[in-house]
This record gives sequence, C-alpha cells and structure tokens, in this order.
Amino acid sequence: MKFILALILCSYTAGSCLPPYVYSTKFDDQYDCFMEGYKQSMLKMEEIGREEVNKHEIYIRFICSQYTSEDTTEQDT
Repeated sequence: MKFILALILCSYTAGSCLPPYVYSTKFDDQYDCFMEGYKQSMLKMEEIGREEVNKHEIYIRFICSQYTSEDTTEQDT
C-alpha cells in the first residue's frame, strides 16, 4: 500500500484555505509520509516568511492518504 501527501495552506484572517497541493511522490508507509509532511510544512513556512505568516495568520495542514491507482492492472513492486 502506498500513501500520497497533500499540503493545504490556510489563513485565519481570510477564513479559507487554498486547494490542496498533492505531491507526486508516493510513500511506502504513513510514517514516511508524515515525516515528509512535517518537513515540507516547515520549508513552506520559511519560504512564506515571518511577516506574511503573522500578517495573514497562515497555517499549514497536511494529510497522508492511501494511494489507489486507477489502473487496476498496475502492481506495486
């Protein structure tokens, strides 16, 4: 079973979130997916910067979901 990571950028001041950004990497288990989610969240916050994060009260959510291939003939190796 594989997992995919999706980051969701939100703002308390706007009261909304952007559509999820889904990473193309597929992870072998939830642990690896969660660890990458925390890492990517920190990198994104650093990229946005303190001023913008504080001004717009930005926060990041992420989810790790089971990946289901639409092609049923594909097998994980």
